[in-house]
Amino acid sequence: MTEAPDFLTATRTFYDAVAEDYSDRFRDLHAKLPWDRAVFALYAELVGPGGKVADLGCGPGRVTGHLASLGLSLSGLDLSESMLAVARRENPGIRFERGSMLELTHEDGSLDGVVSWYSSIHTPVEELPRLFAEFRRVLRPGGHALLAFQVGDEPKYHDRPWGHPVSLHFQRRRPEAMAELLTEAGFSVRSRTVRAPEPDLDEKVPQAYLVARAQA
Repeated sequence: MTEAPDFLTATRTFYDAVAEDYSDRFRDLHAKLPWDRAVFALYAELVGPGGKVADLGCGPGRVTGHLASLGLSLSGLDLSESMLAVARRENPGIRFERGSMLELTHEDGSLDGVVSWYSSIHTPVEELPRLFAEFRRVLRPGGHALLAFQVGDEPKYHDRPWGHPVSLHFQRRRPEAMAELLTEAGFSVRSRTVRAPEPDLDEKVPQAYLVARAQA
């Protein structure tokens, strides 16, 4: 068996350690962020009722469950078994599996949508073309990808969150650079939204949301 790249191992170790605390901390986040809810509603309408969508890097399933409530057919994927345990507990009607976004088990063109909600931030920039090519592979022509990430050039370093003996870099991205990479992977970027940081949530930098359509 091929060993996982170091960044995948580091990401899995980090989230295995913090899963329960992370879930508790961000449980009600959508209720505080009308921007998120608006983007989700737009995305659900673009995909269409019953559309098959994979939430990639789903964590505790917060986004997965919300999108399912909007009428989409969701599945979730994550590296961390501890995160998946929370996701299955909180969303018993949704299928969750362990795996990497870089090696999806979905067949070519089998999905109507893919979501990477603050999960591509753990992928090194040199791996992003491969990641977006994999997104494009599993989407049917006309399917939609939704990405969210923090805006910036310098990574954020999380050290010993909630007292756990783990650390991880969170990469910030430039929307124009991400849009260019998506275009090169066979997408047409349909929406690019950047909002100001929300100080009540201790956000330090702007947040970006991209919606891209898979070209034929």
